[in-house]
Amino acid sequence: MVKKISELGIENKLWQTADALRGSMDSSEYRNVVLGLIFLKYISDSFETKHQELLKSDYPEKAENPTEYKVANVFWVPKQARWDVIQKAANTPQVGKVIDRAMREIEKNNTSLRGILSKEYASPDLDKSRLGEVVELISDISLGCARAMRSDVLGRVYEYFLIKFAAQEGKKGGEFYTPRSIVRTLVELIEPFKGKIYDPCCGSGGMFVQSDKFVVEHQGDVSDLSVYGEESNPTTWKLAKMNLAIRGIDNNLGPQQGDTFTNDFHKNEKFDFVLANPPFNVKNWNGEKLIDDPRWKYGIPPIGNANYAWIEHIISKLAPDGKAGFVLANGALSTSTKEEYEIRKALLEDDKIDAIVALPDKMFYSTGIAVSLWFVDMDKQSSDERNRKNETLFIDARNLGEMVDRKHRRFSKEDINKLATTYHAYRGTIDEQYKDIAGFCKVVKLFEIAQNDYVLIPSRYVGIAKQAKVGESYEARMTKLTIDLKEQFAKSDKLQNDVRQVLKGLGYEI
Repeated sequence: MVKKISELGIENKLWQTADALRGSMDSSEYRNVVLGLIFLKYISDSFETKHQELLKSDYPEKAENPTEYKVANVFWVPKQARWDVIQKAANTPQVGKVIDRAMREIEKNNTSLRGILSKEYASPDLDKSRLGEVVELISDISLGCARAMRSDVLGRVYEYFLIKFAAQEGKKGGEFYTPRSIVRTLVELIEPFKGKIYDPCCGSGGMFVQSDKFVVEHQGDVSDLSVYGEESNPTTWKLAKMNLAIRGIDNNLGPQQGDTFTNDFHKNEKFDFVLANPPFNVKNWNGEKLIDDPRWKYGIPPIGNANYAWIEHIISKLAPDGKAGFVLANGALSTSTKEEYEIRKALLEDDKIDAIVALPDKMFYSTGIAVSLWFVDMDKQSSDERNRKNETLFIDARNLGEMVDRKHRRFSKEDINKLATTYHAYRGTIDEQYKDIAGFCKVVKLFEIAQNDYVLIPSRYVGIAKQAKVGESYEARMTKLTIDLKEQFAKSDKLQNDVRQVLKGLGYEI
């Protein structure tokens, strides 16, 4: 069914087939069923590739030794859990039970996967004939072979499904999926090339996936990047573990889901990079239990809104030269509540806010709230960069982006490159010299921000874009029109005089 792995029209076809499974199932349950099945195919294919390699070696008996797979960073798949067993059961009423058994066996034999895989395939809510169709369709894609892994076939299918589920689930979808172009923008500006990276609300792990891709694209070594995170939703935490597993990204997301504020799994760690898309304007975040928390260096965040608690938590996790990029609702840019105002003022006076980027609307599946990107740099006076002491870059990117459908917008590669080039020119890390552009970007000194009551709304500082000159100005056109009219009147007067002279010559009295 799939002739070329590089041509992945299979995504949409697979989605359409899998979507027929849903029936009366809740969307989140259905999501886990489908993604779990794709995950199972991937690890089975990866296992089979290594299995065949060992069978052809000088010691074929090693093909059934779990240790050989562990050393190669491949999940061990017991015989009754291998894909050929599942495919044989595809057209039988027992297919659901066979898959559930496979999931249990894989978890039993791979400690890192325990409690992660879905085991609801025998559910009466799941149409077994449709389930068999999906098994057959997935069977035609080789997900674990070297060629497929190079093309990231499964990663692309998996991400496509995450996008579709996010769109389908609306507001809830935003809890596990941050639009790729926003993640890519954060990554391109922060450049997490080497070190420890952290996401305190990691969703399905998109920040880590894009960071990994960034390193690969820049010919770096992905083993130089260590991944840490936490996620409070148990189902989403499982999605993240699977998403990272299929891409071979080692990670420490804690032993299970956890609340970053009340149960920080990485309490004593400091990180080189933090990338995050915290949930916006959360009211019930247990702030009343954390009044004396040492993370609140810049002030105690309000109990009724977690936005500034996220900011302070993120900053508290950064190494002395660490950098962070995160998404926040626009209200955080200018809120005048006493606690938030004082924290924002303290952050600016401590020179931690490096840049603010206002995003266009319709960028998220989950919300219509206007949002911005915040960039924090713990050492803005680094010797290998332009000294940006007491400066903040403001970018108004609301006019960028392209509509992908009636409801959603995304940044193009050109948009992301424009933002990244502007930011890195400001930092002095590229040869291109930074310039303020009216209506788009401006570097603002702390004293000017203070004069604006520490408000961080980019449009307040970047001004209005210069209007492109189209033809002549209004004044020039009016001047020309006046001259033309005078010339026409003059010609008219001359014509009237000529007519009079002719009539007089004919003997008429004028």
